[in-house]
Amino acid sequence: MQFDSLTFVVFFLALMALYQLPWSWNARKWLLLVASFVFYGAWSPPFLLLLIASASVDWWLSLCIAGSTSPPARRRWLIVSISANLGLLGFFKYGNFLNHNVATLLGALGIDWQAPSFDILLPIGISFYTFQSLSYCIDVYRGQVPVQRSLRDYVLFVAFFPQLVAGPIVRYSVFREQLEQPRRSTADGVFVGISLMLIGLFQKIVLADSVFAPVADTGFVIGAEPGVALAWGATIAFSGQIFCDFAGYSMCAIGCAMMLGFYLPDNFRSPYAAIGFSDFWRRWHISLSSWLRDYLYVPLGGSRGSSLFTARNMMLTMVLGGLWHGAAWTFVAWGAFHGLWLGIERAARAAMPNHAWLQAAPLRWLYGLFTLLVVMWAWVWFRAPDFATASKVHMALLGLGETAHVAVSNEARIAMIAFALLWLTHWLTRSLDLRSALSRLPAWCAGLFWGLLLGAIVLSPGAGRAFIYFQF
Repeated sequence: MQFDSLTFVVFFLALMALYQLPWSWNARKWLLLVASFVFYGAWSPPFLLLLIASASVDWWLSLCIAGSTSPPARRRWLIVSISANLGLLGFFKYGNFLNHNVATLLGALGIDWQAPSFDILLPIGISFYTFQSLSYCIDVYRGQVPVQRSLRDYVLFVAFFPQLVAGPIVRYSVFREQLEQPRRSTADGVFVGISLMLIGLFQKIVLADSVFAPVADTGFVIGAEPGVALAWGATIAFSGQIFCDFAGYSMCAIGCAMMLGFYLPDNFRSPYAAIGFSDFWRRWHISLSSWLRDYLYVPLGGSRGSSLFTARNMMLTMVLGGLWHGAAWTFVAWGAFHGLWLGIERAARAAMPNHAWLQAAPLRWLYGLFTLLVVMWAWVWFRAPDFATASKVHMALLGLGETAHVAVSNEARIAMIAFALLWLTHWLTRSLDLRSALSRLPAWCAGLFWGLLLGAIVLSPGAGRAFIYFQF
């Protein structure tokens, strides 16, 4: 069940109608839990059972952690939680990847070993709800949040349907009070929520699926030899597609939650207007980057050591962050490339005096443009099916490909113009609080805004595609 499907519209309207009935808060929480099960079970009932089992185990382990007075016992229970969560994620997401790489390694050593074929299906959203549940157990161990003794409330925290399958990754510290204090739909929440959902659907249906995806697909075909124009057109188009697809989902999730009276944190803040790579990761997939910082980078030692020690921690964090996105070495390369540039940027800032001229608008704009180009270069690994395809696209971007120059297609021109407008919008809104801005819109302006978005969505010719981050 996707946000851009008629099925979801019917589902959500029915839920909103039931949610407004004068039930107790406990009854409404049961309603939300059942709705979340229906939402997720529509993809695969067996994977719904896996979700419930995973959340139930973590709930029980958190009780064991909280109930242990001995630090070694608490640590042992935490290790069990981490092992169970990462073991589950590793089996479903990386089992086939590990088998293939072991077989390849043994083959290089002259050992002919055929990996068993498990045909493991990836449960949708497993990376998101595993990280969400794991962070809760770690926070209980650290004493940063009280243990949740209600199994229903904990499973609702993990399975809350707006953000279940593709984030944002929500911390229990953010959601706990919302579970305890009764939530109701408000006029302002519904107004802003509808606006956010329409913006998200516009980004997904009109921009990601109709404008960017067809152009991006033409440049990343296995065995193809893209020319300069095709390589740049496809890379720019995918840069627009990946943002509009994922940010569109997050926008829908946040808007949907707002209509129910819940708050979900922002996941994107104009990332293509980032000035530097650390700034990019403060703006792109914020819930994941902050999760990696708090639960991986800082425990590894963070920046509490030498420059080399810090660079190592940064690189490990970004490599594992890349691997989180998919079981392929291209994702590892994508993460490592970002880790490299984060390290270079950190070293440059430490070596460069903090002169006022460095903050001049032209220099900041140029560094922002350079950041965007490097980010786009890295997106090639993210999108390419293998290293050979990525290498050909990178060579073509530099004008070193084997294919002669081919004129830019009309579709590619439209995609590049759309991306330029998207980039300009990010610069104009890089400090904007979108929710506050939408809440201040006059009624006539909001009506016109909604009408334009709805018209574009309804008239969009693009074929429906699953959200990209569903595969992660």
